[in-house]
Amino acid sequence: MRETFIVLDFETTGLEPSCGARATEVAAVLVEKGQIVDKFQSLMNAGVYVPSFIQELTGITNGMISKAPPISGVMRDFSAFIGSTPLVAHNASFDKKFLDAELDRIGHQARQPIICSMRIARRVYQSAPNHKLETLVKHAGIETSGGFHRALADAEMTARLMLKMASDLRRSYNLNDVSFELMRKLQAMPKYEVNDRLKRS
Repeated sequence: MRETFIVLDFETTGLEPSCGARATEVAAVLVEKGQIVDKFQSLMNAGVYVPSFIQELTGITNGMISKAPPISGVMRDFSAFIGSTPLVAHNASFDKKFLDAELDRIGHQARQPIICSMRIARRVYQSAPNHKLETLVKHAGIETSGGFHRALADAEMTARLMLKMASDLRRSYNLNDVSFELMRKLQAMPKYEVNDRLKRS
């Protein structure tokens, strides 16, 4: 993928901002011409309690959050970082909910398109045991430091996964390039149609 895009990831206190869950960490990596060229990462304090099971999963403790900068300032900086650049996330519907909710609190919006690496992987790696990020990274043979469930590590691994899927698609279907728009279309294709439709592209 030669186009510029940003991969983002949130760690949160729960699943639904509509039920009171808040973001505790945000990270993003900027990808240009197939390389990660810039990064953003910060813990952030929304004044909420981090449940014990979330602490165990992410390693983000209430003590860490109490020392983190206020979420409003972090999200203003994050909004400036992503600008209008197209976005990618693994399980994008989850991250988009928190992106929209936290930006709305500071009067900002993210209007650019966002695509889901998990939905794309379900079509590219149909034989994978499941489509969790950690499983897909291993299935695709991507090198990793072994860390997951922290925002920057997950954003970096998702970026590498996107680039590996693009590389595999180019090779498998003799494509000159795999564009962001092709990936956007791919995520919505019925899985049984992917092979035939890519052969015709």
